[in-house]
Amino acid sequence: MPSICLMSTTIAAPPPARAAGLPWLLIACLLATWVIWGSTYLAIKWALVSFPPFFQMGTRFVAAGLLLGAWAACRGGRWPNRAEWAHAAVLGTLMLGGGYGATAFSQLTISSGLVVAFIAVVPALVALLQWPYGVRPGRLEAAGIALGLCGTWLLAGGQGFSASPAGLAAIAIACLTWSLGSVWALQGLPGSRGSALAPGAAGTASQMLAGGLVLLAMSWVSEEKPAWPPTPTALWSWLYLVVAGSLLGFSAYMLLLQRAGTALASSYSFVNPVIGMMLGVSLGGEVVSPAEWGAAGIVTAGVVLILWGRRTRTAHADR
Repeated sequence: MPSICLMSTTIAAPPPARAAGLPWLLIACLLATWVIWGSTYLAIKWALVSFPPFFQMGTRFVAAGLLLGAWAACRGGRWPNRAEWAHAAVLGTLMLGGGYGATAFSQLTISSGLVVAFIAVVPALVALLQWPYGVRPGRLEAAGIALGLCGTWLLAGGQGFSASPAGLAAIAIACLTWSLGSVWALQGLPGSRGSALAPGAAGTASQMLAGGLVLLAMSWVSEEKPAWPPTPTALWSWLYLVVAGSLLGFSAYMLLLQRAGTALASSYSFVNPVIGMMLGVSLGGEVVSPAEWGAAGIVTAGVVLILWGRRTRTAHADR
């Protein structure tokens, strides 16, 4: 992910569309959320060997927040004020505490493949939560969401949805809190006008730090105890999550929310199961059936519809 993604991460009213196609920056951010986030679920599973879920996520985002905050300070960025910290705490609690914390907790009892497949409900949840704000997906985007859900459901068909009620409840909570935080990050918290995060990378850093501290508090309450020394695989997985998953992937997602809207930003949830399946074949020695490859094709068609719908709406806006 180019460093420009980190410099530009600020939530505000989207600027007027410049062209019907996607700029290269947004394409790079899409690839980050599609490919990088698709690989993080396996990394989370590997890191759980030594780092419990809330501790793993908390330390990951505190480390990433400190690095990103230091980078922003070196570039002369303004540090958040008290009101901006308060909003960062709300969004960090929802998206990181609930979204990431519950996701990691769920992977204690259910497979990473089922987790990433379940997350495909996010675009539908986001679309539903935006209705009170008068935001409606276009016909092609809605069709893409529906097609992506169908394809992901087929991918998850053999995973065993009754395997762990507690794990499935956790991932359901993660999807809801993440979706609500995404909508509020774009539309503003109830009672406010627009997002009140600090501009630039400092805003994302404050959100990471606030959410990371909430996760560490959850780890303390849960009396989690990391294994020390960690296994090499767990340590390298944690480092990968800090750099690739948090600094690059999360920053790219926040930028996509601002520049491209929720439908396109949430398309990662359809692509990630396919990436996870490919990693399972290449790294885990798993066998993929022809039916699963067919489901992956349906997922891909759903993403194409979302991209096409976004392009069509942008072209109409330019006329």
